[in-house]
Amino acid sequence: MSDFSDIIKSEKTVLLDFFAVWCQPCKTMAPILKEVKEKVGDKATILKIDVDKNPELGNVYRIQSVPTLIILKNGEVKWRESGVRPAQELIDLINQYS
Repeated sequence: MSDFSDIIKSEKTVLLDFFAVWCQPCKTMAPILKEVKEKVGDKATILKIDVDKNPELGNVYRIQSVPTLIILKNGEVKWRESGVRPAQELIDLINQYS
């Protein structure tokens, strides 16, 4: 397993899901992200980041609320949004940046 910086700097599109175990909307996102992964396959890497266990990453990406989703390509933020997002929107975004 590569370390975080290698993954986010790769040419593969990366979807970061900043979440917390106590967050109800984050629980709603879990099956949506599973569907996204099934549809996009190896086109993108999806990483779930628990903000309570990784506060330094939360600070780096200035996470104010959870869930916050961020799409990266070559380490560069291409899109970010807070709140529950529909699977098709995320699939379309991944396809757009892949």
